[in-house]
Amino acid sequence: MIKLEHDRSGISFNGRVALVTGAGRGIGAAIARELHDGGAMIAVTDLDPGNAQAVAKELDPSGETAMAFKLDVREKQDFEHALALVIERWSKLDIVVNNAGYAKRTPVEEITPEEFDEIVAINMRSVFLSCQIFSKYMKSRNYGRIVNITSLASHNGGTVASPHYAAAKGGATTLTRYFARQLAGTGVTVNAVSPGPVASAKERLAHLIDEISKQVPVGRFAEPSEIAAAVSLLASERGGFIVGATIDVNGGLHMR
Repeated sequence: MIKLEHDRSGISFNGRVALVTGAGRGIGAAIARELHDGGAMIAVTDLDPGNAQAVAKELDPSGETAMAFKLDVREKQDFEHALALVIERWSKLDIVVNNAGYAKRTPVEEITPEEFDEIVAINMRSVFLSCQIFSKYMKSRNYGRIVNITSLASHNGGTVASPHYAAAKGGATTLTRYFARQLAGTGVTVNAVSPGPVASAKERLAHLIDEISKQVPVGRFAEPSEIAAAVSLLASERGGFIVGATIDVNGGLHMR
């Protein structure tokens, strides 16, 4: 694993409160660490509450600046409950990172309507529900940062992932732009980060590692912390003039 260090260049989250979905491992856990290291109080959420608790305890064993709870991104009431929990604990919510996602590599001819709907619910409808609920609250406070984690598949149609995942992530990109435009000028920004191959997926893609690495101009997979670094800018006060953008973090695999 590559050890990465970076200068925050003045980015601080002191006094900010953030919520990250799918933060029990991988990219989500790296984002939670990045924001917490910058001074934010973090709500670590995941479908697996045990994983969320482990990350929160790693961030702050005392529990003063990190909390964890289960959040099923398919359920509107879970987002509403999450907002209530965070406000009860820290009196506000400034930053939301919609990281939770799920990919399947089912051959197209074998995808059932039920599986299609499930993948869309996790990867796209969840973004809509989160933006719908949290942006209304943030708009009332004249400040907020929403960052959606999409995918390279949303741009190239998917080379490793199946079409329903690529389509859902493409929809999440479109929703990012919609909410960004609707909220422009309110103090609330909505943007996206689009990762390419990430090291946390190596186990799932073990048989494709060499093939994929050769296709990436920089010759390797990204570390989760490199995705988190891009999120950090968009989630910060310094990112206030970035609206409806998607930052590609893919080692040059896709350029536009």
